[in-house]
Amino acid sequence: MNEGDLRALLRRVKSGRLSRRGFVQRMAAVGLTAPMATQLLAHAGVAMAQSRPVYKPTKRGGGGVLKVLWWQGPTLLNPHFATGTKDQDGSRLFYEPLAGWDQDGNLRPILAEAIPGREDGSLAADGKSVTWKLKKNVRWHDGQPLTADDLVFTWEYARNPATACLTIASYRDVTVEKVDQHTVTVKFPKPTPFWADAFVAAAGCVIPKHMFSDYMGEKSRDAPTNLKPVGTGPYKFKDFKPGDMVSGVINTDYHQDNRPYFDAIEMKGGGDAVSAARAVLQTGEFDFGWNMQVEDEILLRLEKGGKGHVVINPGSSVEHIQLNNTDPSTEVDGERSSIKTKHPSLTDPAVRQALALLVDKDSVEKFIYGRTGIA
Repeated sequence: MNEGDLRALLRRVKSGRLSRRGFVQRMAAVGLTAPMATQLLAHAGVAMAQSRPVYKPTKRGGGGVLKVLWWQGPTLLNPHFATGTKDQDGSRLFYEPLAGWDQDGNLRPILAEAIPGREDGSLAADGKSVTWKLKKNVRWHDGQPLTADDLVFTWEYARNPATACLTIASYRDVTVEKVDQHTVTVKFPKPTPFWADAFVAAAGCVIPKHMFSDYMGEKSRDAPTNLKPVGTGPYKFKDFKPGDMVSGVINTDYHQDNRPYFDAIEMKGGGDAVSAARAVLQTGEFDFGWNMQVEDEILLRLEKGGKGHVVINPGSSVEHIQLNNTDPSTEVDGERSSIKTKHPSLTDPAVRQALALLVDKDSVEKFIYGRTGIA
């Protein structure tokens, strides 16, 4: 995809001939994540979609226990120490960011009152700051109110090299200032197009100052709250067996009306992929299984058990053949295929497009990827 192709896609989105989701999926096909694709739309002047949520609950609770299955159980429940999806998802049962991305690449408020924008000045025109306002009805699971002090502390905690947070990259180059009890401003050292990083999505979970302030720096791994979380999320901590399971019970004071639906949640780890798929699709022992990397033939057979069905979501991983655009026949300073040279034919876009047209994409999709990918 070249610049002309990208501009053509953006024009189609602006004119309504291509949906935001369609654009995000096309960007995923060339290796861009949904947030990056969303930022492209924002800089092209395409406003975020104001879609209505499909799920409209009328009451909180009543859904019983939700049982979910992961390859591995989380090993700790501090989102800033999460070493992978298992720890991130286990922590997210209890902790929340200011905002997160939906399936269409739109940024949605969670702990924030609204998404910052240039219209009200909360997103600076010079790209050097963004101001976030907190919801005013949010409490930690121990009853303490969530305030701007917790955001400033989360920034100080995560950016401290001695704390050794895996989220440090989102916080070390910014400054966070308290404006009032429910407002903070994140300042950048230079104009920053991608401002939705600190306090957003997986790296953005806010932690309580009153629970972690005694465990900064080298003491960070000793915090009891690493294993017994106190968050703002839809579930309160119940039990945790590192590497095996974590469970939570409904937060009856949750800040989102009529949520959550389930009265409790159990996240279990372990087992091979086929056994996990069977536990969801055939026996119904679990309600959901994450990332079931199983041959489609097996999944189709298990689906006939009638207990569940497979939901396939596109990702940003791209399998491809990388062309060498340098000249293998010319040496520069004793180096073959030097970056200073150009291939006599592969540097021609028309040649690369012709090679792409030779690929039988329908067969690749049908016989290799099946339902799990688009060729």
